[in-house]
Amino acid sequence: MSANNQRNRNQRNNPYILDGWAVAFHRSTAGVAWRWRTELLILTAAGAAVLRLSRDMSLTWAAITLGGIVLGLLAIPGTRRFLIRRFWCVLARHRIQRLCYEARLHTRAGRLPLVLWTRPTKVGERARVLCRAGICAEDFDAHIGELRAACYAREARVTRNRQWSQLVTIDIIRRDTLAAGRHVPSPLMGTRTRPPTAEPPTVTPLMVVQPVDAAGSEPAETRQQ
Repeated sequence: MSANNQRNRNQRNNPYILDGWAVAFHRSTAGVAWRWRTELLILTAAGAAVLRLSRDMSLTWAAITLGGIVLGLLAIPGTRRFLIRRFWCVLARHRIQRLCYEARLHTRAGRLPLVLWTRPTKVGERARVLCRAGICAEDFDAHIGELRAACYAREARVTRNRQWSQLVTIDIIRRDTLAAGRHVPSPLMGTRTRPPTAEPPTVTPLMVVQPVDAAGSEPAETRQQ
């Protein structure tokens, strides 16, 4: 995409910026439930667990038991990595939605793009976004700087689906797998000795031999005398 096209799509250069005051941000029950589906599922599961444990013990001990189970899951390396990655996925989804609201990447009716799913990758997270009418992948590409800043990432990439242009894939890059984590010095560096200094070679001067006319003959000046 050209730089001029990106500047034109950025809302900072929008000549109709006052029209945004007349847009009512649309919130529906289904939309709010979809955006907060992970939190609602966790609260429902936690409430059901506390209610089940409260039948055999007091409510306080039920909460303590549930908290101990959570701490035990975080103590296991594999489970801890899984929970941390899922936490970043949930955070990325909310930050993308907040970016769409703050950068005015929504329709005139106030409908935000729909984040279908978010999953972890080796370098961060990947989100699939469904653009509504009036929003396209180029709009996200024009706000790529705001996108990576909103998601606390080092880089962000926007890819449009080749078959369905309303589907946009956003890659949140948080780490570089090819970068060295720490510098490991070589143990041979301290034991390496400097090479001995070579002495300059001795230059032997060459002897100049006078030429003669013929083999065993004297020079011409001597014969004339």
